[in-house]
Amino acid sequence: MAVQEKAERELVDRWRDLLAVHARTLCELDRALQRHGLGASDFEVLDVLAAGASADGGPAYRVQEIAGRVHLSQSALSRLIGRLEKDGLVERCMCPEDRRGVQVYLTEKGRALHGEALPLHRAVLGRMLAGGPRG
Repeated sequence: MAVQEKAERELVDRWRDLLAVHARTLCELDRALQRHGLGASDFEVLDVLAAGASADGGPAYRVQEIAGRVHLSQSALSRLIGRLEKDGLVERCMCPEDRRGVQVYLTEKGRALHGEALPLHRAVLGRMLAGGPRG
């Protein structure tokens, strides 16, 4: 095997290892967070909002900003936010600076659920990512 082919094969193998770790971790997060009524993507949105929330619980992010942090399409994120809003975990409102924009608030219920699920989420991440890529 030529040096270039070997280097490409190693690159592809590393990429596939990353994908495998991601898939296993996401499945484990979904399974674990289910006891809180959340999926992994639901928790990620709550986590982003909790990390960005101001002390008075004000708006943390516009929808476009959340999309860039949780790696969901705009339409998938809009549906997810709609479900979280229906469950009383977040609220949406018009952005005062740009009436075309929508801001998302974490509600008290959402903040409480995030706090309950946070230790479990971090424990799963710690367990699944402790040794780096595994085959």
